[in-house]
Amino acid sequence: MALMKLEDFDPDYRQSFDNNDIKGHSVYTEADEKIGKVNDVLVDEEGHFRYFIVDLGFWIFGKQVLLPVGRTRIDHSADRVYAVGMSRDQAENLPEFNEDLALDYDYEERVRVVYRGSSTAASVSPMAGTTASVDRVAPLDTATPLEASAPLDADYTTTSRTETTATPAYASYDRDTYKYQHEPALYDMNEQDHQNLKLYQERLVANKRRVKTGEVAIGKHVETEVQQVSVPIEKERVVIERVTPTDAGRTVAPGDATFRDGEVAHVEIYEEKPDIHKEAFVREEIKVSKVVDQEVVNAQETLRREELDIDTGNIPVDEKRDRI
Repeated sequence: MALMKLEDFDPDYRQSFDNNDIKGHSVYTEADEKIGKVNDVLVDEEGHFRYFIVDLGFWIFGKQVLLPVGRTRIDHSADRVYAVGMSRDQAENLPEFNEDLALDYDYEERVRVVYRGSSTAASVSPMAGTTASVDRVAPLDTATPLEASAPLDADYTTTSRTETTATPAYASYDRDTYKYQHEPALYDMNEQDHQNLKLYQERLVANKRRVKTGEVAIGKHVETEVQQVSVPIEKERVVIERVTPTDAGRTVAPGDATFRDGEVAHVEIYEEKPDIHKEAFVREEIKVSKVVDQEVVNAQETLRREELDIDTGNIPVDEKRDRI
């Protein structure tokens, strides 16, 4: 199962901790010796806490290692994470973590092998100030008495009335079948030690937001065309017609004939000239407005939800739950 940093899984994870960020908490041994600080948290694809990335600058300068969440106890009031059963030898044997590593099965196995080799029977609780038993012991090998090992799920142990040994869960898995549930001693959380580590669930949130999808620019351009027009015009001209009267050759009375020089008639001549010009006029009016079209968008998503796995070891437990 792929691992990712907590902030990559849920950018708003701080709200689940009432803005009390687990990152930056100091890391202490059960003997109250400071060994480093929490740089980050790794969760699986369902949001389950799996590892703390611990900078061991106080113990081993410049080394970062993975600390399984099941091997921790958290005191938010003191901003502390206690590494249950952690020793210097164990820290030195852990493979170093860096951002360029592939967090695959092989790397996690190198981490798990180191933690499987250690166990803790009891520890002093800095929060309560009293001695409290610790049932977060890593699975032991087949030679270890059952009474000394952490309780294992019945699906992964083999016992009988005459046997006092348990077959470790990790003895029967491979990269294709391994599940974190196989090793509750490394990955299980409990209410006492991990009060504020929340279980996540996804839900669909349907909101709307107004986004600009484009714009319409309205402009004008001028097109030209050549038109021809015909205008009939009139021109006047003088027509002089000479005719022979019917009484040509007739003698006129004395005094009727007037002989003179100069203008004897005056006629004004007119003609029409074409007057062609251009004028602008309103051809049509453009009205620009917007309308809102509505449509229903259907979406389908796969939602994830975390459920709590509780190993009671056949001990009756009353579970109280607030219904939401």
